[in-house]
Amino acid sequence: MKLDIFNEIQDPRPWAEGHEHQRIAQAIEQAELADETGYGCWWQVEHHGAEEFSLSSAPEMLLAALSQRTTNIRLGHSAVLAPSRFNHPLRIAERAAWLDHLSGGRVELGLTRSTTPEWRLFNTDPADVRPQTAEAFDMIPRMWTEDRFSHSSTNFRISDVPVVPKPYQKPHPPLWQAATSPGSFEDAGRRGVGVLGTTIWESLERVARMVDLYRTAAAACTAPAGAFVNNQVAFFTFVHCAETDQEAMRNGAAAAAAWYTVRALTFFEAADAFVTELDRQKAVLAAPDGGGLTGEFLRAEAAAASAGPNDAQLVIGRIIQGEEVPEEEVFEALNAQDSLIVGSPETCRKKLRVYEELGIDRLMSFHQVGALPHEKVMGSIRLFGSLISEFDR
Repeated sequence: MKLDIFNEIQDPRPWAEGHEHQRIAQAIEQAELADETGYGCWWQVEHHGAEEFSLSSAPEMLLAALSQRTTNIRLGHSAVLAPSRFNHPLRIAERAAWLDHLSGGRVELGLTRSTTPEWRLFNTDPADVRPQTAEAFDMIPRMWTEDRFSHSSTNFRISDVPVVPKPYQKPHPPLWQAATSPGSFEDAGRRGVGVLGTTIWESLERVARMVDLYRTAAAACTAPAGAFVNNQVAFFTFVHCAETDQEAMRNGAAAAAAWYTVRALTFFEAADAFVTELDRQKAVLAAPDGGGLTGEFLRAEAAAASAGPNDAQLVIGRIIQGEEVPEEEVFEALNAQDSLIVGSPETCRKKLRVYEELGIDRLMSFHQVGALPHEKVMGSIRLFGSLISEFDR
């Protein structure tokens, strides 16, 4: 299991003069340390209108800068917002190829549909995002590998165009798909692309089932979106490593985990998203073919749900309903189901073993969270990095 880093460039209030510039400079410094320490990949998100939750509105710019400031660490976009009002597939292909040359062939490219607030911001019809994302997965690898590219559909008319430059990596950089629902995990596997998930609000039992769902779909993939099947599973989770468990808590780990949970559920409009996903799952279960692998997953999950929701699910439900839940209660509920990794190197090592046993290929460690001071983030990156050789063999 490779240890990677996941980054949002978070900028919580209160703000001081020059706060945005400071956060961007700190992200570069953290990436340089990650490169020196031996992390596998630096994964950068794309968000718009996110304010303090994420400054990462132009991740391709940061990744281009990192291509000149780092040597070995791979540069992952997790993930490009694929509907065309965000990013035309041609521009995605061109930018990623350029970055691949600038970095000497270190790019990993993820695509995602995005979520309601960003669809609204870019005047995107939610009904269009799935088909447009599917088209992007079809078009981009062809743009990279065909001398001249043509494509005709409701969304795009491209005729005999040379898309240049071609990527430095041959045949092209690995492709990934960001996913949060069982259906998305199945989609990624059927496309033959790697899957990018999160453990922060999931029990590890459910993560294990999601991994199995993806692996089953990927094993059946005979016509991948790209030139090869990228059968890899990556999950990001909040990580804060300090000399002792007590020091990790004194550094503000509980407050950071709670801050992120509240801000993320608010930004992504989780209450509405939950209803939308529930309707989608009902449609899957009602499908004449039984809903495929996702239908099987949902029926098995329903059969196992007799015990009722766990503490983490109850806490998340309260937050979604607008309740202010104490920071320590949020942290303890998430920590109890191993949704995050906080503590001494020995504590982190034990939790990493559990993640490794789940069959995760890449653990995307999320260090710069909330109001954790920059020097504590750097210390966490350094200490957690001391475990790399034990897992990335």
